[in-house]
Amino acid sequence: MSGVKKFGIVAGEQSGDILGASLMISMRERFPNAEFIGVGGSEMVSLGCESLTSIDRLSVMGFVEPLSRLPELLSLKKRLQKRFFDEGIDTFIGIDSPDFNLRLAKALRGKGLKTVHFVSPSVWAYREKRIFSIKNSIDLMLTLFPFEQKIYKSHDVPSVCVGHPLADQLSGRDNRLSNRESLGISEKSTVIALLPGSRVGEINRLAPIFIDAAIESLQRYPGLKFVIPFSSPQSELLVKFYLEQANIIAGEQFMVVSDSHMALNASDFVITASGTATLEALFLRKPMVICYKMAPISFAIGSRMLKVPYIGLPNLLAGELLVPEYLQGAVNTQALFSEIDNFMSSFQSFSYSMKQFDRIHETLRGGASDKAAEAIQRLVVES
Repeated sequence: MSGVKKFGIVAGEQSGDILGASLMISMRERFPNAEFIGVGGSEMVSLGCESLTSIDRLSVMGFVEPLSRLPELLSLKKRLQKRFFDEGIDTFIGIDSPDFNLRLAKALRGKGLKTVHFVSPSVWAYREKRIFSIKNSIDLMLTLFPFEQKIYKSHDVPSVCVGHPLADQLSGRDNRLSNRESLGISEKSTVIALLPGSRVGEINRLAPIFIDAAIESLQRYPGLKFVIPFSSPQSELLVKFYLEQANIIAGEQFMVVSDSHMALNASDFVITASGTATLEALFLRKPMVICYKMAPISFAIGSRMLKVPYIGLPNLLAGELLVPEYLQGAVNTQALFSEIDNFMSSFQSFSYSMKQFDRIHETLRGGASDKAAEAIQRLVVES
């Protein structure tokens, strides 16, 4: 397709950066001269996205926490709008961060631009009435999971289920040994990956508990090794700070690494914050425990709105409790130590969940980024 196409694109999470980068590659197969302007992380920037600010500035979790950042977020929204119109973008693509991106999309659509949102907000879990503002904000919703389609179809919101790009990129094949070799970890060691999240608030709430549980488990299993991946320089500093607070120096027993896929591949068991990391662990066939901890006020508000029985994506996709979940106050050292102890004593008990992981993985693979780019291309051509 000839000519330069310009796309506004805003990803507000580290997971969104991964999705955005994969989408950019597929978009350039259809629009070879495509230019991308907006907000992206290191993956998107490395592919040529011009990012107007750090992706971390949009990584805000909860109902109350964003209020303190409201002036900054409103200023960024205004800057993006001006830049998009100055550049004459063809289409806007918001990736995750729905509270920010859907408001931006609504303003842009009101001025005649085509708008796309990639990654459905959890309207099926809480605040279902958001569907009405979504309908007024976008021309196309790209969903990751099949069960999300029902609500969009029922409200006549154009949507396409594309699956998850990580389902294509990550394989259930056992790459444990090669990744351990890269990290200098023995084949015989038992390795637990600790993933306390990518947002500052998540790490502050979860990392100390994860580390305390790890220390507790070493009393019974002194040979255990722990791998903690980070997603940004800021999260690296935070993780190392909490290790130092526990009188631990990052090294052979507690490794802090920059590659979450490598950490997960090298591990035998995973303790993780709720989110995309749970899917990564599923695609790599890792037994896991999922933890979710918000600021108390945000949790008090959110828990009253919740309409689903689970918070972890593996459990939501399975329709049953495949993976243990711990919420809020239930996330504590003793609970996580018990899960490590259970893993160490009865690995065979995970055989059923591994079979379900196989099934879920198959439903989500199949060229997600290509499907997303194809749907966007149709929208652009029709406009």
